[in-house]
Amino acid sequence: MASEIAALRAEVAHLNAHRFVRIHNSIPRLLAFNFARGAAFALGTLLGASMILSALAWTISQIEFLPVIGEWGAEIMRQIEAATDAP
Repeated sequence: MASEIAALRAEVAHLNAHRFVRIHNSIPRLLAFNFARGAAFALGTLLGASMILSALAWTISQIEFLPVIGEWGAEIMRQIEAATDAP
């Protein structure tokens, strides 16, 4: 029984020394960690959505066999180019 309690104490000490637990023991560190995590998530979402939407708009603008979709895609590309050329 004593050896099991000693093993449990050693395991709890090991877990308390873990980086995840150390971050959550301090409120300022926890807030900073979560802020950085949220900023990275937002940046990744923004970049990923931008790349996917621009690729989708370019693909749609290349479709010329369906007049409505091709014209719609070309108009999207013209608006994107006009927005990037504007100061």
